[in-house]
Amino acid sequence: MAITPSMQTEKSPSYDQVSQAASEQGLVIYGALRPNLHPAQGLSHGTLVLLGTGEAFWPVFTSSREHLDAVADPIDQWSARVIGDLAETLGAKPYFPFGGPPYTPFVDWALATGRAFTSPSQMMVHDEVGMLISYRGALHFDQSFDIPPPPLAHSPCATCTTQPCLNTCPVHALADGGPYDLTACHQHLDTPAGVACMTQGCLARCACPLSQGAGRRIEQTAHHMRYFHPS
Repeated sequence: MAITPSMQTEKSPSYDQVSQAASEQGLVIYGALRPNLHPAQGLSHGTLVLLGTGEAFWPVFTSSREHLDAVADPIDQWSARVIGDLAETLGAKPYFPFGGPPYTPFVDWALATGRAFTSPSQMMVHDEVGMLISYRGALHFDQSFDIPPPPLAHSPCATCTTQPCLNTCPVHALADGGPYDLTACHQHLDTPAGVACMTQGCLARCACPLSQGAGRRIEQTAHHMRYFHPS
């Protein structure tokens, strides 16, 4: 559904309204917070809602002009347009995790929502989409409105006995407590054995039990891997 100025919210939006508007664009709310409790990037009031890709994202994106016209950085450009339109419609200010430096502190915001955590591998894990987490933008509202409490009181990693994020990587690029061996990762992706990671996504991130909740299409994962490791 196209977003038009005539749809603009005249009163304080609700969490459900934001969620519905986002879902129509293939996005889901990855978390929300009150900036007065977690000041960052000059924000000190209202409500901040973080948006990421949902199961419906890839079909929406691949039918967009950014994808069809093969523009540079198509997902970033799509995100800027769509989340910018959402901001205008809902009466918010948009923020994005790209376009820097300086960069917006999305990692800090994500952790502050209580819905994202630092895994043993030092990569972020989300309570719903696991390690296939993909923030596309955020909406800052001047108004304060009700936001649901995080569904988990503690990191899901605390009760994960198999810890596949640590033992699935073929070259052990991820270690408990870090650091991430980026060189070993890229070198592996240049080998025939690395084809699986390039076409199916990072095996360690996909192995996280919660990653199944992302509903991620393999084509989307392969797209991200080509940007992470250009041939």
